[in-house]
Amino acid sequence: MRLCFLVEEHYRHDGMPNEVVRQLKSWGHHVDVLRPGGSLLRMSEAVDAGAHDAWVLKTVSGGPGLTLLEAAAAAGATTVNDARAIRGVRDKALAAAIGRGRGLPLPPTYAAARPELLAQIPASEYPLVVKPADGSSGRAVHLVSSPERLAAMLPELAGEGMLVAQPYVPNSGTDLKVYAVGGELFATERRSPLHPDTSVPERLVPLSAEIAEIGARVGEVYGLDLYGVDVLLGPDGPVVVDVNDFPSFRQVPDAAARVARAVLDLARGTGARPCPGIGSALLRRSGQEVSIPLQSTAATVATAAATASVAPAAPTSPTAPTAPTGEPV
Repeated sequence: MRLCFLVEEHYRHDGMPNEVVRQLKSWGHHVDVLRPGGSLLRMSEAVDAGAHDAWVLKTVSGGPGLTLLEAAAAAGATTVNDARAIRGVRDKALAAAIGRGRGLPLPPTYAAARPELLAQIPASEYPLVVKPADGSSGRAVHLVSSPERLAAMLPELAGEGMLVAQPYVPNSGTDLKVYAVGGELFATERRSPLHPDTSVPERLVPLSAEIAEIGARVGEVYGLDLYGVDVLLGPDGPVVVDVNDFPSFRQVPDAAARVARAVLDLARGTGARPCPGIGSALLRRSGQEVSIPLQSTAATVATAAATASVAPAAPTSPTAPTAPTGEPV
């Protein structure tokens, strides 16, 4: 197959997607890599829908790569993820409106074009998490303790464009990152950027039925195939605080091969996102893995897990899944 990867300068030397590109080439596929952030693009000729079987985007939010991907889609090319879905998560204000409207457990979200407008948020909502609506990789995420602290931070927030603010969800300082790739879900733990002094080993952890259902539902709501979901385990249950298209897939076993295979399947039109009734979730409990179909409710997923007779256990490093086999050309 012939594939085109759009990779901006921020990810020029990152393992993801460079390792995926190398994997695809080792399987005999042709991969072109374009860096839209460092190239003069003649848009009338940049996109030839017949030149590639699929276009893949790995760029920063707000970068020019998404425009080029949308141009490829408009010309009839297959894109990974679907170009129509990506802006729905790149804009965090839009993502909050879409997710809350579709029943995902997202916190109340305020949006402001100028930082001083955030002063209108009631004091009862503090502490707040304030971040750019087009932010990525934890950039410029602030925990704001009070209206007085917000006032002092206004110069720092200026120039960030549209901002979003959400009431802080009390948590242990650990972020749960759920990755979706090839119809499977993987749960990992890492330290929260809001708690830099917390010591949290980055590792795979058991994936509960409740989190599996939320992770699958995110793919359905936003129309994504390859994605990551940041979840906080708050006092009232899991809360989705961010969704990323084509994330790092850190700690996912054999991530490059899994992502490469998923890209090929989506390019061929045979890939499936892990949404209700499609794909499977891997429940990691007691050192075992159980593949179960994802249904439309947490209850049915829990029933499937119970049928497998796997008892819950404390998070431990799970046995790695079987590596994907080689990909035929």
